[in-house]
Amino acid sequence: MRIGLLGTGPWAEMAHAPALHEHTELEFVGVWGRRTEAAKQLADRFGTRAYDDVDALFADVDAVAVALPPAVQAELAVRAARAGCHLLLDKPLATTVGQGRAVVAAVQEAGVASVVFFTSRFLTETEAWITEQAGVGGWFTAHAQWLGALFGGDSESPFANSPWRREKGALWDVGPHALSVLLPVLGDARRVAAAAPGTGDTVHLVLDHVGGASSTLTLSLSAPSAAAGAAVELRGAAGVSMLPQSAEGAVTALGHAADALLDAARTGRPHACDAAFGQRVTEILVEAQALLERTTG
Repeated sequence: MRIGLLGTGPWAEMAHAPALHEHTELEFVGVWGRRTEAAKQLADRFGTRAYDDVDALFADVDAVAVALPPAVQAELAVRAARAGCHLLLDKPLATTVGQGRAVVAAVQEAGVASVVFFTSRFLTETEAWITEQAGVGGWFTAHAQWLGALFGGDSESPFANSPWRREKGALWDVGPHALSVLLPVLGDARRVAAAAPGTGDTVHLVLDHVGGASSTLTLSLSAPSAAAGAAVELRGAAGVSMLPQSAEGAVTALGHAADALLDAARTGRPHACDAAFGQRVTEILVEAQALLERTTG
């Protein structure tokens, strides 16, 4: 599969470009970015071509991987799908319901494959755990904590000054990760029952799931470094189960996501983390955002 990369920021440099370059079933054709010089530098580093015209890249590839802010991603994903490109997308799919629906519609109309990269769903240990717990059933409640330190005073993360993360906060950056674990285990969320702000950009949510379980989420990019980390605890008839840690990194996980895209393109069978699932996550986040805004006035 011939694949191109859209984006030149830290995530494209640290994760996407290495994953595409290393994958034995992908031909890394080129890079397009909103900053021409950055695209050239990234392309040179990985021995590929920089494109000035995104439509020219679409014409030269079978698929694109996207490492761009969600609003930009959604617009370009529609154009890429209409050009016949399979899509390896990042989370969140979009930040409005309308944008997300447009991506899903373009994917369906073009008949292309789509995979949204929720990290935990493409790490071997965590995906196996999610699949196992979904099969167990009988869960009564769950608690997810996804705590980052991007906005902490001691943060040296290259993502700390990301404009879209500064604007949208933890709900939109790490909220998708938590939902990608909870939804396949507990079932879809019937509603966001409660939403409350905490320190900094911290958000607390309560979800009511179709299977009868409830879940609570604590999401933050403002945690001290010593308190950062992710944890999910399930409690039910089978007892207590905790999301395992994974030794795999983002590049390996993105390789697995590319495997999933290849499989979906070959078989025509949608992956569980396709654009439609990404859109459902966006809908829940939009509902939570509206509830937060009503709560805070």
